[in-house]
Amino acid sequence: MAQGMAQARLVQERKCWRKDHPHGWIAKPKKNADGTDCLLTWECTITGSERTPWEGGAFPITLKFSEDYPARPPECYFPTGFFHPNVYPSGKICLSIINTPENKGTWKPSITVKQVSQACTTYSEKPFLVPTAVTS
Repeated sequence: MAQGMAQARLVQERKCWRKDHPHGWIAKPKKNADGTDCLLTWECTITGSERTPWEGGAFPITLKFSEDYPARPPECYFPTGFFHPNVYPSGKICLSIINTPENKGTWKPSITVKQVSQACTTYSEKPFLVPTAVTS
């Protein structure tokens, strides 16, 4: 039943995104080999925030949702090798909004794909002073 809840929520998230998202940003389910949508993996593109080293760039992010979504947050990844003190070498993003409270995060099931995407650019403006992704 959890998979059904996750898929239903992600269908709704897609509808909301199509109606309201930042200009130039993309967030959509990955296509399976047969052309159907893989709702549990989304391919996104966000733009770099003004007055940051990433300004003017377009950056791909992959969101991986579990069958327990929205009870559990998605895992978010930049491509391997993306340089930022809060991105692990694997590309996984270290961000409190996508970590559960038991992992010192602030995830809540009400957080949307749009909010997660926006958080990925906001933290590039002010990286964590203690680079968790580098020291972990």
